[in-house]
This record gives sequence, C-alpha cells and structure tokens, in this order.
Amino acid sequence: MAGNSQRRNRRTSNKKGAQVGSGGKRRRGLEGKGPTPPASARKGHVKNRVANAKAKQAAKRPAPRRGGAKGTAELVVGRNPVVEALREGVPATTLYVQQFIDSDERVREALQLAADRGMNLLEAPRPELDRMTNGLNHQGLVAQIPPYDYAHPEDLAAAAFDAGEDPLIVALDGVTDPRNLGAVVRSVSAFGGHGVVVPERRAAGMTAGAWKTSAGTAARTPVARATNLTRALESYQKAGLTVVGLAADGDTELQDLEVLDGPVVIVVGSEGKGLSRLVGETCDLRVRIPMPGGAESLNAGVAAGVVLWEAARRRA
Repeated sequence: MAGNSQRRNRRTSNKKGAQVGSGGKRRRGLEGKGPTPPASARKGHVKNRVANAKAKQAAKRPAPRRGGAKGTAELVVGRNPVVEALREGVPATTLYVQQFIDSDERVREALQLAADRGMNLLEAPRPELDRMTNGLNHQGLVAQIPPYDYAHPEDLAAAAFDAGEDPLIVALDGVTDPRNLGAVVRSVSAFGGHGVVVPERRAAGMTAGAWKTSAGTAARTPVARATNLTRALESYQKAGLTVVGLAADGDTELQDLEVLDGPVVIVVGSEGKGLSRLVGETCDLRVRIPMPGGAESLNAGVAAGVVLWEAARRRA
C-alpha cells in the first residue's frame, strides 16, 4: 500500500508547473499578417510599377458600357427563303411546318438542316401560319429568328484595347440596305476589323438578309447600335480614336491617309447622299477614294472594303 501511495505521489510530483512564455503576445502579433502579397501589389517592385502604369493608361479612356440594345424577332417566310437562310447559317431557332404539307426537296432539306442544327420543329395548321405571317405566301414553311443582341459602341473599342490592338471600326451613316450591312460585316471580318456601328433609327439592322450577305461572318463580328451616331463618334474621339469620313469631296486621298495604322473609325455614308451634315462635321478627316474610271460613288460595302484593305496592308 505504501509503495502504491509513493508511486501516485511521484506521478503527481512529476507534473510540469507553469511555464515562462510570451503570454500569447507573439501569436497575437502574427494575427492578420496573411500570406506574402504578389509582386504586382508590393510597392516599389517592378511589376507593381508596370501595373500602376497600365491602370493610369486605362483611366484615360472612358469606362465602357457593356451590352447594347436588343433587336426585334423576325420571320423568314417561304420554302426558298427558308432553305437559303438555313444554308447560310442564319441563326433561326424554330422552324414551323404546316400540317399535312405537300413535301418536296426544299421541305425535306429544310427539315434536315433544322434537325442537324438542333432547332425546334413545330407543326402548325395553315390558319395559324397565315396569322403569324399576316397572310403572306409561306408555302408551309416559316423560320423564326430571335432578336439580334447588339453590342454597345464602346464595347468594340474596349475589346480591341483589351486585346492589345488598335481599334479598327466601321460606322455606317444612313445605310438602309441590309445587304450592304452584311457586306460591310464580311469585309470587317476579312481584314481584321473589330466591329460595325449602325444608328438605331433610319438604318439597316441585322436582319436575315444581312446575315445571309455576311456569309456567316456575323457570328464572329459584333455589330453595335448607337442611339445617336454623332455622340458615339465623339465618344470614340475621347477614347483616342481618329474618326475618318469617306466623302467624294474629301481633302485627302486614301493613299495619303497616315492614320490607318492606329486606332481609327471609318465612317461610310449612303450611296448618293453620302455623310449627313452633323456626322461629316464630327469627322477629324474627310477622305476620298480615287476612281480613275470616273464613277461618281461606290456602294457602302465596296467603299468600306477598299479602305479596310488599305488599313490591313499598313497594319501588316
């Protein structure tokens, strides 16, 4: 018994007593320090200086307003128009087919193209298709195209700057033919441009006709819609872009234009009327395309293509 009592007392006597320490001060002193910040956030580091310089440069440009207006839904009506639209990649989402339709090669091709693209296929009675198309001769086929998602004009320049490139943009003033718009979109895509700007009113929009003429390039070349084209051009000027208007009576010939290798907006007017007064007065430069053949003017698609080719040549 005595031995057991001694062993218990010995174990008790071996317990450690109070230790001398910092009282938790060191631990509390380390709280909130966190991991070492990255080089770009450390004052005086070369990466920090580079990041600050980029931020100052970006601050000189107006902050872009992301997103633009929505277009309106459109219907493509008739067997040939529907098949051609689907062949050209027009972004239709639904194909309406008349009940008990007399099938031919065009109907079968339309159904196959729609199925390959995963479109909605809906069967509808003839009176319903008549109502949808306001009595047009739909021949039993109607394709629905959703509203086009327009960019904001400032999105185009911002995307180019973000990619480290000088913006190359085409603005259309008074161009009302969707086929001309589609041709310009195709040229912008071909020559490395960053998008097209159109006015919201009295101007062509991204209809099925524009999509078809663009030959599929509208899927990768943004189109922006401006509430007021003059104000959009002034905003581009504040962001450092030069606004160049094409005019038959321009002061400078295209081959002498020295700004095409920098940030630039090319403004194309309508065939016949040309640039409107306010837009023409807003342009920094007015340029003419020399035409030895004696033609008075070029349509918007051709004129834009000529200037874009010259811009691409100089940038290369």
